[in-house]
Amino acid sequence: MGKQIMQSPNEVVGLSCLPYGAGHDREGISLLLTMGEHRMLLDCGVTSFPFANESNTLPIEFVFCSHAHQDHCRGLLALHQAFPKLPIYTSEITAQLLTLYWPNSIIESMALTALPWRSPKKLGENLELELYPAGHLPGAAALVLTYQTKKRDYKVLYTGDFSLSNFQLVEGLSIEGMRGLEPDVLIIEGSYGTVRHPHRRQQEKYLMERIERALKKGENILLPVAPLGLGQEILKLLRSHHQFTGKDLDIWVDQTVAKACDVYLGLLSQLPASVQNFAKHQSLFWDERICPRMSTFSQFEEISGGKLPCIVMVDHDNPLLDHLVPDWGKWLILFAELLSDDTAIGSKLREQVSNKQVSDIEYVTAETYLLAEHSDGRNTTQLIHNLRPQHIVFVHGSQSYLIELASLKELYNRYKVHAPLSGNLVEFPLGDRFVQPIKPISIHYEGQLNEVGSYITMLFPDSISGDPRWNKFSDTGIIEARWQGNELVLRGISQQELLNSDKSITMSEDLECCNSCIHYRSQRCWNPNSPLYEFKVMAEGYCPVYER
Repeated sequence: MGKQIMQSPNEVVGLSCLPYGAGHDREGISLLLTMGEHRMLLDCGVTSFPFANESNTLPIEFVFCSHAHQDHCRGLLALHQAFPKLPIYTSEITAQLLTLYWPNSIIESMALTALPWRSPKKLGENLELELYPAGHLPGAAALVLTYQTKKRDYKVLYTGDFSLSNFQLVEGLSIEGMRGLEPDVLIIEGSYGTVRHPHRRQQEKYLMERIERALKKGENILLPVAPLGLGQEILKLLRSHHQFTGKDLDIWVDQTVAKACDVYLGLLSQLPASVQNFAKHQSLFWDERICPRMSTFSQFEEISGGKLPCIVMVDHDNPLLDHLVPDWGKWLILFAELLSDDTAIGSKLREQVSNKQVSDIEYVTAETYLLAEHSDGRNTTQLIHNLRPQHIVFVHGSQSYLIELASLKELYNRYKVHAPLSGNLVEFPLGDRFVQPIKPISIHYEGQLNEVGSYITMLFPDSISGDPRWNKFSDTGIIEARWQGNELVLRGISQQELLNSDKSITMSEDLECCNSCIHYRSQRCWNPNSPLYEFKVMAEGYCPVYER
């Protein structure tokens, strides 16, 4: 059902967003938000700003930094140098993580204010901001801005990067804690588009099992990671997972990643209670006595005397060939299956893979793994439906992924959806009241499952046939079933599909096609060497870099 918006004849509030960087591909995030007479910058992931040349006066009132990943904060120093008195707001943890990029003396010179969670801060008479934990990374914050007028309050919610799932070192964003906010505008990231992922614990289990299998075969593991975030998550997993507890294994971490680990150790009291309890019994990271042993290195020669096979974690921007020692035996490189932001593999690493400088070496194999740092499409839409805004702005992610999200019927039928390019102004006309969309009728049906001999039957109540979609589903009486995580998804086969492409139903497991390729997941190709990398592909498709 579409929205009913009543325009106010007495009050016009200017509400708009101008992306200086919309976060497409490797582009940083930086959004100029206008609320009435107020102008503020949401994140600072770009290093040039058109307003910097307008005048010597402050063109914006303040900057909000959602978290400490470079695609959200790399331009803070340049902005501070141009406008030394410009206030910068962030969370308490993010303020400390920013020391990874700039010395304490520079951080202290910035007009930086670290705010506690869920404590509204007044900025003048009619503007208020409040931070909520967003998951994704320790200190990552979602921002609620409230503009107060005589007629009513106007709210904008900016999620920054977020995840609803609990990670090893940070708890996920709480929908319950945000219920009732009802923002007029929701600016939300869409890094994974409509892709659905297995549960976070399943992702972690798969990665640990893959590493264990490789070690049992005598293969050394090389893990290129972003210095902040994913590396610390994997190290905590290796220290605490039951498959590695007490394992006689050496884990080596380069100085760039180790520096972020040390900052985490200084933030221990602000990490989840489960992490604090773990740290009471053994070191979170560095330990050369309790297995698995974990140590840092600056020169690769330092680890030549360690036990083999081993695990080596390095900054993903480092040349990989420097770490692949032939005398140590076989190597398995595990690349993070990430998308288009600065936590992805990195341009240098992509070049090495595409140029086959690594994959042509006999003693080296390379694979990808999924350890998602953002919410998938299902969780993104779940958050939207709980908040029910008037306007949605999708940022942060490849443009095709954001368009996929914006094109979901369940979204554009209920909300005004935007997916702007950098430099394109988006205005938000609002009514003086907002009629919430009618909640969808429950589409859950309880049934029974029976196993009889070599057949399995599923029984549902006949009320399911009352749905207008039933006729299309039951058109031929033939259905297709597939696993999606732990859920079994059923799909009806139409007459046209049965006549034109019955090969998709009787597809042989021996057929060399995307369906049997190791890189085919969530209806997409995840092989970096394929021209279809990250694109949706047909299950019966084929490309020259197919791997069974």
